[in-house]
Amino acid sequence: MRNRDEKHPIYLDNAATSWPKPPSVIEAMERAMRESSANPGRGSHAMAVKASRVLFEGRKRLARLFRISNPNDIAFTLNTTHALNMAIQGLLLPGDHVVATSLEHNSVRRPLEALKRKLGIEVTYVATDRQGVIDIKKVEEAITGKTKLIAATHSSNLLGTIAPIAELGELARGKGVKFLVDAAQSAGTLPIDVQAMNIDLLAFPGHKGLLGPQGTGGLYIHPELDLEPLLQGGTGSKSEASEQPTVRPDRYEAGTPNTVGIAGLAEGVQFVLKETVEAIHAKELRHTFALMEGLQSISGISILGPDLGVERTAIVSFVMEGVDPSELAFLLDQQYGIAVRSGFHCTPLGHETAGTYETGAVRASPGYFTTDSEIVTMVDAVRDIAKALRKST
Repeated sequence: MRNRDEKHPIYLDNAATSWPKPPSVIEAMERAMRESSANPGRGSHAMAVKASRVLFEGRKRLARLFRISNPNDIAFTLNTTHALNMAIQGLLLPGDHVVATSLEHNSVRRPLEALKRKLGIEVTYVATDRQGVIDIKKVEEAITGKTKLIAATHSSNLLGTIAPIAELGELARGKGVKFLVDAAQSAGTLPIDVQAMNIDLLAFPGHKGLLGPQGTGGLYIHPELDLEPLLQGGTGSKSEASEQPTVRPDRYEAGTPNTVGIAGLAEGVQFVLKETVEAIHAKELRHTFALMEGLQSISGISILGPDLGVERTAIVSFVMEGVDPSELAFLLDQQYGIAVRSGFHCTPLGHETAGTYETGAVRASPGYFTTDSEIVTMVDAVRDIAKALRKST
């Protein structure tokens, strides 16, 4: 048993928020706090101009990462949830129909369900198989003459399954339907090209695979697509007008932005660009497969999602026969200093798909800074707990 270490835990909860951050992220945030903490776009003095440059540099790097032609088509948000609400609530009108999947996070499902009540929109959730694999033909069959949007998570935050985004985008474009991608688990770890993949709306977090701080994220909005702004208010531009300005990104960024956080996000994106998405994914996948292989050797453990060896993101959700997932996660934390997440992961649809709606699951998610020895320690800890619990019963 390893003594619990508050300062240096074995952190396997990167699907929620990545940790640790690159030192350059922390340095950039401190520098921004010291040197560019004025309101960007709200004044012509030197510090306000410097703050504006921080935001634009962040947009440029994100545009490079996601193959976005115009950086101003990126609106900064608080997180992916904020971005998804902007997309869903800003696009849909009474009578519209939406096709989504059975793996969607509550950040997609709840806004859709709210609009069902408020506007009378219709929603079809296309079921995947138990491992999260979606059938494109089923998505196509769900499209009707009223379908305005296809919404899909790029990778399930429960199963790690990777959706065929390029194929879905091609389908949407061919049917004249808008395509929204939830990149909460893929931004920074899987290649994303909004043009090649026919993505109209891309919602992404700053605090996960992009290695930035919490309270950051964004929404890419296709240049030919106009959304009704979720927030109305001060933008620093067209202040004399009573209506929200049409110029981007001001139209979608009412209020003072998180300049310090975006400075950190920009450095996180720079780290990803330097290391490359492909190298980051390969490293995380190696640790993911090692973790799966180790857990599969333990009696009573069942792993959710694609089989070992099948491409996935760095998410390993599992259940131990006869053991409550919250109890297992608690023991890992308190006795071994290992941080994982248990419960339903804000995706009841995903748990219905996986057959774990009654129990939930434990989710371990390696990150770029996870080490081989930490994976070994995690497997050994689960094995020790399994043995101890079997003896007690």
